[in-house]
Amino acid sequence: MIHRCEWCGEDELYQQYHDTEWGVPSYNDQHLFEMLILEGAQAGLSWITVLKKRAHYQQVFDHFDAQKIARYDEQKIAMLLQDPGIIRNRLKVNSAIINARLFLEVQSHYGSFSDYIWQFVDGEPIVNHRRTLSDIPATTKESDHMSKALKKKGFKFIGSTICYAYMQAVGMVNDHTIDCFCYQALK
Repeated sequence: MIHRCEWCGEDELYQQYHDTEWGVPSYNDQHLFEMLILEGAQAGLSWITVLKKRAHYQQVFDHFDAQKIARYDEQKIAMLLQDPGIIRNRLKVNSAIINARLFLEVQSHYGSFSDYIWQFVDGEPIVNHRRTLSDIPATTKESDHMSKALKKKGFKFIGSTICYAYMQAVGMVNDHTIDCFCYQALK
């Protein structure tokens, strides 16, 4: 029997995400941008809600092409806000556009978004040693620092809790519990 982190439960979609993506270090700008947008969309909701809508998000958000999203106009925003396949929150949709523009600025200035974002963990994943789900914090000093820096640049929906969830999602931290089969694989 495979032992996983308890948060993914019995849902196959959740288990697949847990087994193949969550906590796996990502240095791919497109993926890093996608997760930035999805983590912001998740604010106030459960991750499974966003995960179930992810494929549709990929379609209507031009496969998370930041250059295309940065050019979205009011007509595109209105279409998105009518689409039940995404989280229809004007602030979250607008933040995706703002964040796309800022993402492109960061890429231009730092060479890649990856180079910029990974600086918050000195370029290497932090390997934690969590025994239970309750041992995992909602924020850390690294997520506080990331949130503050991104907010200063103008990014939206990027509080410290969202930043920490983002860091977990893209493998900047390994928060698999020590009894999870992914913990050793990623360590």
